[in-house]
Amino acid sequence: MRRRMSFCVSVWALAAPSYGQLRLTLAEAVSEATANNALIRAAAARVAVAEGQRHQAGLGPNPRLILQSENTRFTGDPPFSYSRDADSYAFLAQTIETGGKRRRRVDMATENVRRNEWETQLQRQQLIKRVSTAYWTAAGAIRSRDLLNQEVAGFERVVQFHRDRVREGAAPELDLLRIELERDRLATLARTAAQDSERARIALLREMGKTEFPPVELTDALETLPSIQTLSIEEILERRADLKVSRAEIDMARANLRLQQAIAKPDPDAQFGYKRTAGYDTLYAAVQIPLPVRNRNQGQIETATADIKVAESSLAAVSASIRSELEAARADYELRRKSLAETLQPMRTRASDVYKIADAAYREGGTDILRLLDAERLKIETDLAYTRAMAELQLSLVALQAAQGNLQ
Repeated sequence: MRRRMSFCVSVWALAAPSYGQLRLTLAEAVSEATANNALIRAAAARVAVAEGQRHQAGLGPNPRLILQSENTRFTGDPPFSYSRDADSYAFLAQTIETGGKRRRRVDMATENVRRNEWETQLQRQQLIKRVSTAYWTAAGAIRSRDLLNQEVAGFERVVQFHRDRVREGAAPELDLLRIELERDRLATLARTAAQDSERARIALLREMGKTEFPPVELTDALETLPSIQTLSIEEILERRADLKVSRAEIDMARANLRLQQAIAKPDPDAQFGYKRTAGYDTLYAAVQIPLPVRNRNQGQIETATADIKVAESSLAAVSASIRSELEAARADYELRRKSLAETLQPMRTRASDVYKIADAAYREGGTDILRLLDAERLKIETDLAYTRAMAELQLSLVALQAAQGNLQ
């Protein structure tokens, strides 16, 4: 009796709902994750950094005020007079940028802003995929746990039925032992499923950016499948943020090459101001022009040219990866959907019918306990297989949506 009460308490602890638990849809999980995720905030901050760099790139060089005095002495004949004998200068110097350097800097900074914006979008899409994957993984684990808990609770009634029959002398005690053994096996599976569901629940909350892990009820049904939008490969390539990042890398590398080519052109310094010499007030003007004899920025130009080739190769690799990812995701989704509809669903129905027939026959004395247990085991295994297949179908749908660039 004590063993029975202990077992019932264990089953109740596994099956009982948690009060005050959080009800959560996939859309709510995604919304909370994108609002709280530190990586998304960091990516947005990098966009702000790039905006500041763009603003700085548009600023021209400052003028320079130069105050200069020459020919000052402390001894000699005739005596030194500063106003008559010293040469004093006060003039402004301004570097004149040539080759459109400022425009080239702004162009490169603008491409950097665009690249960071697409990287932020890519971070968001990757987060949505992780949260969606964690949500459906947790939903499948919780469904499996609840299914096994229901089976354990139902099997306890079967155990009580056989216990009564043994007491009445209508069934051998060996049948009761076999039933209790099967019940204990189911209870072990239920505890394992409960542990799996807890790990999946915590993983979901962690992806959402939670630091506390309260009980949750996932309200989106595994059987709910959104419609799949059929897109051409060209449309998909236009949607994918990782491809846009690669294209932005190419644009940025090309803008850098134009900037480095502009930097190779010398910038003259124009100077104009006042000079006092030998007691006379005069004007001063000068131009300084760097002579590009040795350093014509050759190394930076070569580096920028190579960067373009690297970025173009990266774009080709990303494009090929997207095409293969899309093809694999489509094939996986179609195979899982077809298997679920044509195999697992009918098999689940037949297994349930077999169990009902075996149970009725056993109660009428028309079959033995082993056939009943085999039918029960088959029913449970097909129910679990169907649940796992539904969760895997949802996961393959998430992968397909991600491959098509639909996760926004």
